[in-house]
Amino acid sequence: MGSPERFEVAVLGGGAAGIAAAIAAARGGKSVVICEHMPRLGKKILASGNGRCNLLNENLSEKFYNTAAQPLVKNVFAKFGRRDILDFFERLGLKTYSDSGRIFPATNQSSSVLKVLEMELRRLAVSVELNFKVTDITSGKDGFLLSSGVGRRIASRSLVIAAGGRSYPALGSDGASYKFAEQFGHKVIVPVPAAVALMTKDRICHLLQGQKISASAKAIIGGKISAEAAGEVLFTKYGLSGTAILDISRDISVAINRFGNKGVKIAIDMVPFIKENDLASELKARMEKKYLPEEMIAGILPNKFGGAFADALKLQDASAIAKIFKSKDFVITGTRGWNEADFTAGGIATGEVDVTTLESKFKKGLYFAGEILDVDGCRGGYNLAWAWASGHLAGASA
Repeated sequence: MGSPERFEVAVLGGGAAGIAAAIAAARGGKSVVICEHMPRLGKKILASGNGRCNLLNENLSEKFYNTAAQPLVKNVFAKFGRRDILDFFERLGLKTYSDSGRIFPATNQSSSVLKVLEMELRRLAVSVELNFKVTDITSGKDGFLLSSGVGRRIASRSLVIAAGGRSYPALGSDGASYKFAEQFGHKVIVPVPAAVALMTKDRICHLLQGQKISASAKAIIGGKISAEAAGEVLFTKYGLSGTAILDISRDISVAINRFGNKGVKIAIDMVPFIKENDLASELKARMEKKYLPEEMIAGILPNKFGGAFADALKLQDASAIAKIFKSKDFVITGTRGWNEADFTAGGIATGEVDVTTLESKFKKGLYFAGEILDVDGCRGGYNLAWAWASGHLAGASA
């Protein structure tokens, strides 16, 4: 076996954080290689934002991230925040626009984002090793040695691990790199799916499958409201989805998948545009007009609801019926899997990296960026913003 090819910085992972890290390191004059186990770079970038790529959000406050990560996120954004990310893409020639605070490429195509990133990698002479699945990492006085399963080897002085979490394994994030962090003494907070659809055995979901409404939803864990959101609720054969559900799913996923909690519920207000007293008055008036039970909710909710809630609508108590539609409880039995989760909640404990450089506190020359850390944000460009910012900081520091 010949000598390994040597670089000053190796980046493990060719997603958003890894590419940003490689560009930052190369702009600093270092020789850089990206090791990516997929056949091309940036597959998750291409899929992000339903193919539009929600690059970041106008309001990049740390409050939009999980509590444990907020001190680290605040420090990273202080060094490379909203204006810096926008300048980064402007320098690459990407034009952007804001839609209700969410920033997208002017082309509305994620392929435009990946294209300008790849152009910059080429300009900076960053080496890209595709289909390079790292099976072993060793370290010594000269740095790190990365070995693949087919005998390819790369040596580097510094190493940035930006291989993502576990969401969308088909696009390259399979959690395989957590073991390397643990190898160097790091603790991995158990990863669970976030921004994910939820499962329930409530027959209402089966009766309403395919129906979408504007509603508000509350996550109830241990009898207490832990999160709430307004948006779309989609009823499916397995349970609940839609933006309102995705936005409150993190705490539920942690409770069920990480801690094994039972009795987790979601309460849905299916008619947020009507106060409960007003709804009760409307229903009472309909009762007095001798409406059929299946017609009691017509014009307020889609017609399907009349059949799905037939038993409840036969009640002669308008207030009781109103209460059902204003706060319908669903017992959550689980979440959908990694291939349907937008993000990963969990990863390398944030207290184990230097907040000013993202260098490991346990291994000199080792850096982390992106979703492999225990950092997850709300939907709306926050997770990609973290990828760009943390990747840039880690790469510039490596």
